Amino acid sequence: MTSRRRRPRSSRPTSSRRTARTSLASLGLIAVVALAGWLLHTTGVTDGDADAATDGAPSSTAAPTITADATDPTDRTSPTDATAAATARSRLAALPVKGKAPATGYDREARFGTAWLDVDHNGCDTRNDVLARDLTDVERQGPCKVLRGTLVSPYTGDRVDFVRGNTTSTLVQIDHVVALENAWRTGAQQLSQEQREALANDPANLFAVDGHSNAQKRSGDAATWLPADTAFRCTYVEHQIAVKTTYRLWVAPAEHDAMERVLSRC
Repeated sequence: MTSRRRRPRSSRPTSSRRTARTSLASLGLIAVVALAGWLLHTTGVTDGDADAATDGAPSSTAAPTITADATDPTDRTSPTDATAAATARSRLAALPVKGKAPATGYDREARFGTAWLDVDHNGCDTRNDVLARDLTDVERQGPCKVLRGTLVSPYTGDRVDFVRGNTTSTLVQIDHVVALENAWRTGAQQLSQEQREALANDPANLFAVDGHSNAQKRSGDAATWLPADTAFRCTYVEHQIAVKTTYRLWVAPAEHDAMERVLSRC
């Protein structure tokens, strides 16, 4: 910071000159305030409207306004994230809400097919497809079999090295975002075998994750388990809602409320 040079005592303004300057400053301030008031009156723009306009939603549409936290002006929601959250809220509102059916008759392989199938007929089973999609620095044997790679688990943010055939291979697992037992208890009993197999192998319902998180989650829904990485919870719940919408499943009351709480923060 540059220090101000102090004037010699003899050159300081007199009392009358200071009074004149104060009066002029006051008049200037009054003029600025009056001009600002006139502009607000004629344009109808407030600070809140100006902030909302930066979020990219055209004023002529009914898209929801995304407003950043006033205490943190750098905390902006991207248009893509805002659209995904709005879509998920709309889909959640349309999903039936009722209690879970009994787990009677649930059997992973008998009801949802052998793990893992090649439902997209690309010549590779679903597990290798997901590993190739979610890992980096992937090495393969032939066109399909993933031998090694690196995962940043979306559930924790931790790095996990995957090497097929040694102890690290179990550290990377494929999680069903909507657990298959949960799907069975919320409508999948009414699906055909082909539809259930499609659900079990749907890329939208699958993430490569760290084995610890997958073991913790088991067959839990959003009311009983959420990813430790809070930044990923919106994406996680959005996928659950999308899958339940696609396969015409329902949500239990506690599950619905947990999803709604997550989306309220997205």
